[in-house]
Amino acid sequence: MLLAGPAPEANIQLGNNQALRAKAAQLFALGNQARVAHGLKPLQWDPALATAALSHCVRMAAEGPISHRYADEPDVSERAGHAGAHFSLIEENVAVAPDPASIHQVWMNSPHHRENLLSPEVDRVGVAAVARGNVIYAVADFERTVEVLSREQVETVVKNLLQVSGVSVHPNPVGARLACALDHGLPDSLDDLWPEFIVRWQDADLSHLPAPLTDRIVTGKYKEAAVGSCAPQSADNAFTVYRVAVLLLKPGSSGPRTLVSSR
Repeated sequence: MLLAGPAPEANIQLGNNQALRAKAAQLFALGNQARVAHGLKPLQWDPALATAALSHCVRMAAEGPISHRYADEPDVSERAGHAGAHFSLIEENVAVAPDPASIHQVWMNSPHHRENLLSPEVDRVGVAAVARGNVIYAVADFERTVEVLSREQVETVVKNLLQVSGVSVHPNPVGARLACALDHGLPDSLDDLWPEFIVRWQDADLSHLPAPLTDRIVTGKYKEAAVGSCAPQSADNAFTVYRVAVLLLKPGSSGPRTLVSSR
């Protein structure tokens, strides 16, 4: 049994694999040619996805009948996550046929596989091929990648969105970080912060603020906020998300804190 992929990360040394490496690269190229022909951007190669695809491809060749998941095997999102991929969407194509052109045609003729290959929602792919006898087993894993950001980088992204909306950001994120880690309410100590409204959310997309927060901002009442990021809840989930808390502060407030919150 020989294996191949267009990048070294997708390769297992089980003999002379140069021919199969070329076949996997051909599948990668055929997929991108089809996307361009349909007015879509070509996909970028993702080594982590290729590693996940290869592990499943080996399993398919060992089992014989193709499947997206076998007994005692993690699903595609877990396989990709364990391999180091970061994504908010993941799909998988599998096939067995005599050659790459036939595999590509199988995928293009199958509504679900064609939808995966031509999806405008994905931007990266990893492809693997395994030979057994006179046939090729192939796996293509597609994802919408999520940029890997540190806590500080997440906070900076949200700060920029708030500042564009006319809200200044408190320089100390500690209190907001503590609030972020809670399901509801506020931590015991918030130092000099006097929040009146708090929004917690987690998402892979940080391009916009959540509606409950923007609804408050457009009232013009709030001029300052504190921003904190923390580890997402359900951290065992393979999908990449970021968790954020924004505390809208009432300038000049004093006395007991009152709070309205939105999760």
